[in-house]
Order: sequence, then C-alpha cells, then structure tokens
Amino acid sequence: MSERNSTPSPISGSASDNGDDTTDTDLTEDQLADGLDLDFDGSEDILRAWRRGLRPDPDLTVSQWADQHRKLSSRASAEPGQYRTARTPYLREIMDALSPRHPAQRISFMKAAQVGATEAGNNWIGFVIHHAPGPMLAVLSTVEMAKRTSRGRLDPLIAESPALRERVNPARSRDAGNSMLSKEFPGGILVLTGANSATGLRSMPARYIFLDEVDAYPASADEEGDPVTLAEARTTTFSHRRKVFMVSTPTIRGLSRIEREYEASDQRRYFVPCPHCGAMQWLQFERLRWNKGRPDTAAYACEGCERPISEHHKTQMLERGEWRPTAVAADPYSIGFHLSALYSPLGWKSWAQIAQDWLAAQGSEEMLRAARNTLLGETWVESGDAPEWQRLAERREAFGAQIPEGGLFLTAGVDVQKDRIEVDVWAWGRGLESWLIDHIVIAGGPDDPQCWDKLTALLGRTWTHANGAVMVIAKLAIDTGYEAAAVYAWARAQGFGQVSPVKGLEGFNRATPVSGPTFVDATIGGKRLRRGARLWSIATATFKTETYRFLRLERPSDEDRALGALDAPGTVHLPDWIDTEWLKQLVAEQLVTVRNKRGYAHPEWQKMRERNEALDCRVYARAAAWILGADRWDEATWRRLEEQAGVETRPAPQSAATLEPQEPAAPKAGTPTTPRRKRRVYTPNFMRD
Repeated sequence: MSERNSTPSPISGSASDNGDDTTDTDLTEDQLADGLDLDFDGSEDILRAWRRGLRPDPDLTVSQWADQHRKLSSRASAEPGQYRTARTPYLREIMDALSPRHPAQRISFMKAAQVGATEAGNNWIGFVIHHAPGPMLAVLSTVEMAKRTSRGRLDPLIAESPALRERVNPARSRDAGNSMLSKEFPGGILVLTGANSATGLRSMPARYIFLDEVDAYPASADEEGDPVTLAEARTTTFSHRRKVFMVSTPTIRGLSRIEREYEASDQRRYFVPCPHCGAMQWLQFERLRWNKGRPDTAAYACEGCERPISEHHKTQMLERGEWRPTAVAADPYSIGFHLSALYSPLGWKSWAQIAQDWLAAQGSEEMLRAARNTLLGETWVESGDAPEWQRLAERREAFGAQIPEGGLFLTAGVDVQKDRIEVDVWAWGRGLESWLIDHIVIAGGPDDPQCWDKLTALLGRTWTHANGAVMVIAKLAIDTGYEAAAVYAWARAQGFGQVSPVKGLEGFNRATPVSGPTFVDATIGGKRLRRGARLWSIATATFKTETYRFLRLERPSDEDRALGALDAPGTVHLPDWIDTEWLKQLVAEQLVTVRNKRGYAHPEWQKMRERNEALDCRVYARAAAWILGADRWDEATWRRLEEQAGVETRPAPQSAATLEPQEPAAPKAGTPTTPRRKRRVYTPNFMRD
C-alpha cells in the first residue's frame, strides 16, 4: 500500500493535459481524504483524472487546436510533422467557422483539387473528438471510399496526435468501440458512411456533418432520395447548434451540388494584396499570363497596376490575404468559400504547372473539363448547353400584330400539371422560323372539368395575322405523362384531326423524331379499344437539341438588315411581354455526358432547375408542326399558306413557259435513269376547303 501524502497538494486548475498540478483551488488531498480513503494503489491516477475533469476546456478554435495538437503522418501527408495553418493561411477562417462559437451553421467550400480542404475537415474531426464531443457523421461518395478514408486518413490522424490517441481506444482492443466505420470517444461518436447507403445516412442523429466531395455523390441513395438531404435531416434535433461542412471540387454546371450551395451563400473570395501597389484582389485565371509556348514564364498580372507578379511573392500575399463576401446569402447562417489552384502554396501547384496543364488540355473536351474543375474550381459548361436566359431577355422584340408577317400557321404545346394546364402557342414560317404568340395558364388541373372546358374553347380561339387574316390552331400536341387517361378521354372527345396526344421518349438513337400514331386506349372495364386514342411518340432529346441550336443563332445587324439580310432559318422570336421566369424555364435543361457502369459515354438531357414547362411546351408545339408535315412540305404547300395569309415571303418561281428549253444532261455513271412516278401533292387537312 502506498503512503498517504500529508503535504497539501492542489487537485485542480491545471492548464495543460500532462498532469501538472498547479492550481488556484483551495481543496487539498487532506480535505478530500476526510471523506474518502485514498490509501490504495492507483490513487494518484484517480486524482490526476479528477483534476483534469474539473478543469474547463481551453477556448480554442479549430485552427488553433490543429496548430497545437495535430501531427501529420507520412502515411497521409507529403509534409509530415506538426500541422501549421500558416502553410495554408486561407484555411484559417474556414476552419474557425467550424468552431462551436462561430454562428455559421452551413459552411460550403467549392475548391480546386489539392488545396488542403480535406485536411481542414480532418482537423475539425480531431477538434470535435478532443474539445467539442458530440455525434458526428462523415459522408464519403461510397462505403468503400469511407473505408479507405478511415484506414488512410483517420487512423493516422488518431495515431499521430497524442490528444486523440488517449481518447479513442485502439481498434485491436476488445469492445473498444473503434471499428473501421465507427470511432467512439468520451461524449460522442464518429460514424463514416457512403452516400450510396441510405441505411448509413439515417443511422443516427448527428450534431456535426462532414460531407466530402459531394459532387461525386450518386443522385439517390438506394432510391430513397438525395443523400445530402438525407444526411442533413440527421441534424434536425440539434437546431442552432449544428454544423454542416460541405466540400467538393465542382463538376457540371447545373448539376453541381457544391455550386448550388456556394451560389446560395455569401460567396466569399480570398483577396490578396499586390506586392507592388497593394491593390486587394482575388486571383483569376484570365490574369495569369505567359509567353506563347512558354508556360514556365507564367506570372500574374495585377488588376490594379497591371505589373507582373512573380510567384515568389505568393507566400507573403497569402499571409496578408482575407476572405470577403461578394453576395448576400438567403440564409444568414450559410457561408461559402471558393478557391482555385492559383492559391496553392509554394511547393505545391505552381503557376507554371497550371499554365502547362491548361495548354496540355487544349483540343480535348474531357481534359478541358477536368482542368476547369480541378485547376480553377469552376463548373464545366457542356457544349450543348442552352444560352443564358439574360441573353434571350435582351433579344425580346415587340410584335406589330398577334401573328407577325412571317408566321404562316399555328401549333400549340400543352403540358398537364397537377394543379394547372400550361399552353404555349407558336407561329411557324418558312425554314421553321418561329414566333411565340401566346402563353396561357389554365388553373384547375386534370380533375377539374372546367379546366378541360377552357382548353376545348382554346381550339376555337382565333389570332389575327399582321395582314388581317384570322388563324386558329392547326395542331395541338398534349403531353400524356400525367393523368394519361384524362388526356385520352379529352382528346377522343375533340377528335384527332386537331389534337394529338404525345408521349416523350428519352435518348438520341431514334429512327425518327416522331413516330406513330399507335392506338392506346381502354374502356372503364379495362378492355382495350380497337381504334382508341392516337398516341404519337416523340424523341424529346432531338427537339431540345434543335431548339437550343435555333436559340443560339445570331441575328443580322441593323446595317445588314438595311441591305436586305433576313433572319436565318430556324430563328426563334420571343415577344417583349414574356417574363423572366418563362425564359428560365426555356433554358432549364442542358446536355451532359453520362458514363455507364462500363465507362461508355452517352449524351443525356438533365434539368438544371425544377420548373421547365416552357421547354416542354416548345417541344410539343414543335412535334405538332412535324406531325402536320412542315418538315416535308414542298414549295407548292408553302405558297398556298402564304396566299391564305396574304403575304409573299419569297418571290414566286418562274413558270415553265418563260424558261428556254434545255437539253437533258447526260446521266453520270452510277445514276439511276429510270423515271420515277410523280407523287400527288399533299395538302394538310387544315388547309383543305
């Protein structure tokens, strides 16, 4: 048995974790011993642990904790040893925003590759284990990636930092609470999971959520919904005390999760001073200059004095830099940071290497995409992307009449929604030049009989042409994707001469953009009708690609118009009364390249925003024009349409009587000479008397 120490000794108030007994507390072991018997082996250890328990935690931020306690392992870092925030000063404010006393609840970081973001997240994990214990969830792209992260990053993090090693038991001990995907510590637990596992995402409530590389997450976790939304739902019970840290290199514009988060935040940029004039600026790739063919001469041109900045100034620039918001966040508790590889510290990614990688990527769309994502930390815009809605807004024009002079017939596209029916009426001319002449929203939805009555009345409505002619809708195409039975019933009641039910098909590998019709309908008892509703199938991808190509067509200048230049075939004319919401819906999708499990790439249209009714209605109206035969009409049909409208958009061709007879040319080799039967001129139903 050990002897009792009769000398008064302090038992609390130490400022360090090494068992130092310095204290201001008057309570001594003798006073404690009045009620306790400490005359046994191990009593000193008990007292030491008790003293530590009485001490308040030091008021540290995450960056201060990392500078004191974080040790980098050679297994997970190219620069092993004591962690130094001064090496990457731009991470200080990001890490400190993760501290409990900071008011931010959602922190997003859109960044280039290899700028230290994941290490900042690991510092946060260490800080939570040591100073702010609580339930924490770390989400990687897959469960397998979570296991690799646990072995390659978290195990060295714990093993190399004494403050963490004493709080997380070794994995080899029995019932230690330390497994590959779960790390228990006093007051909390860290669980790692993959974004592809819905079970892991809903396994527990969590105060802290670390979402790493969110743009690599699948669209849905086990078909149960967006993994980010599922993970964030775990923080509901922690209210204002929660912290969500979302980190990623961005991918494709409109599909990038981190881009959406950053744009919804206050959009902070890291401003650094020019070493020559002191002008504060955030580094942009466009200002990185080098001699032609000499990326090793890369230098940054100051936007204030235009003097070149050599890279050896970067260390001082980063030390004196500061984060500045460039927008106002919708949520005051949401902050966002953006950083490109131009900020990489000396010894990491140099400006010369960035210039070299950019030059090497030229000529390859895949390499350019990777360069923009990993070097600039920016999203990639696919080549089939729609024009900006702001550009379309600038091109709106005032029509002199309901139907401009070039419009020769009308079609309508109808999109059926749960609470409304949206209709767009388009006028078409030669070369498929088009004008939007009406946008109608019928409130009520398919379960409201009055809604269908209003749509029926629209079939008899007339619009006035610039020359005074009165036109009705020649063909109305209505989508059957929602409440198909109600659409079939209405279309059957109106007759299929003016109404065409349509169904969209995905993919580009279609023999024709419109196929059909097929007879698909059933009675109330479920028996199929022999001659039911006539359903047309349309390749929506084909018409979306065509629409966006038409929207990108350049308009003739005023000087060219004065010389007689006309709009190109396919030009889309938008009226000045259409609002910005409709314009955003028109460009709500983009063409992206998707790879299947075998690595084969194929193009696919994907939505960039929730509402896209304007684009759908345009596709249906275009399909109606195709069903009418506008893509196959001969010159005589167009001439008759012009006569009906009282216009002449093209000069009449010379008659055969005025042409001099010519000798038939000798047939070339391999040219069939058998005369073909003359086809009867086709006249659409709506043009017949």
